Amino acid sequence: MTTKMKKILLITRPICPPWDEASKNFAYTLAKNVKDVEFGVLTYGRVPDLPENTRQHAIYTSASFSYLQKIRLVKNLRKIRKEYDILHYLFTPTKANSFLIKHFLNYKKTARSIQTIATLREDLYKDNEIKNLLFGDLIITYSDYAKEKLNKLGFNNVKRVYPGIDLNLYSPAPKSRELRNNLNLDDTNFVIAYSGEYTRLGATEDIVNLILQYYKEFHEKNIRFIFACRIKNEKDLRKRKEIIKTFSKKGLLELVRFPKTFNSMEKMYNLSDIYLFPVQDMKGKFDIPLVVPEAMACEKPVILSDLPILSELNNGKNSVIIPRGDISALKGAILDLYNNPEKRRQIGKEARNFVEERFDIKKIAEIYGKIYARL
Repeated sequence: MTTKMKKILLITRPICPPWDEASKNFAYTLAKNVKDVEFGVLTYGRVPDLPENTRQHAIYTSASFSYLQKIRLVKNLRKIRKEYDILHYLFTPTKANSFLIKHFLNYKKTARSIQTIATLREDLYKDNEIKNLLFGDLIITYSDYAKEKLNKLGFNNVKRVYPGIDLNLYSPAPKSRELRNNLNLDDTNFVIAYSGEYTRLGATEDIVNLILQYYKEFHEKNIRFIFACRIKNEKDLRKRKEIIKTFSKKGLLELVRFPKTFNSMEKMYNLSDIYLFPVQDMKGKFDIPLVVPEAMACEKPVILSDLPILSELNNGKNSVIIPRGDISALKGAILDLYNNPEKRRQIGKEARNFVEERFDIKKIAEIYGKIYARL
């Protein structure tokens, strides 16, 4: 007797290139790797390279997840939700989207539901508000931190599953000659990259001040910094222009690069000798910022701040930890790695092993496959 495959609808922002947003990237990768189910994905246009067991619903008219696109999402979900056994929500819950789902979709009458929660946004919501945002038959968190928080709030239907990344794509590779030329870098440059955010997280200002304070030493050692930050809004654009202006006035533009976008982040990681994520807070960011395990998967030594929520990314051997906001410690960590290539290599190897164990999309896909089968 043939068992009917379950039908899973992955509910996300528009799935489409460029692949620069973690939740849609993960949904896209999940659809490509979970076996023995039929997926539905919500796209803007047709997306290449998805398997035959994936049905594309081109419901969006823009790659931006604007208010208008959210209205299109709700309207279309009312039409297609009955075609699926499980509705899998892969976006951070807010008061608005949780209200719409609860009151306009009759979500519990037609299918089982899963919420994958990348972050609880404790900076925005109190405990009772967090409880009202959650409605899934199963709640999946990206971190043990969030799982333990929800357990304390009385939720017993919580499972922690780390986000998965494609370890074939994110893997050690030679430095891209094309990218190096595009960024006006040469073979002698020691490259340090940061791809967090311009206006949030608190790292950009620290890195800028680091360069302004120690520029002579960085110049002597031929060190170059890449701000590979995605421009999400006008604030980011203004901040980028402001930083460029600051370095220009000081005559230090030679030390920094400001690419507007990266379509191939794996090339940026592999171009770098050190990857930085010295953030002061994680407000608005996923519990597990995927840029960190992606860089680790490319065997790059990563410098992290000592935020408690980032502790799940450190095992004592796979990265370097500094006190948040400590520019002197950041400089010391950079120069220590600069002067010790074998240490860089060893930390990078440990980082790759760590990611293979916890974030391999093939292992994560197997976990989700079992979840779908049991729900």
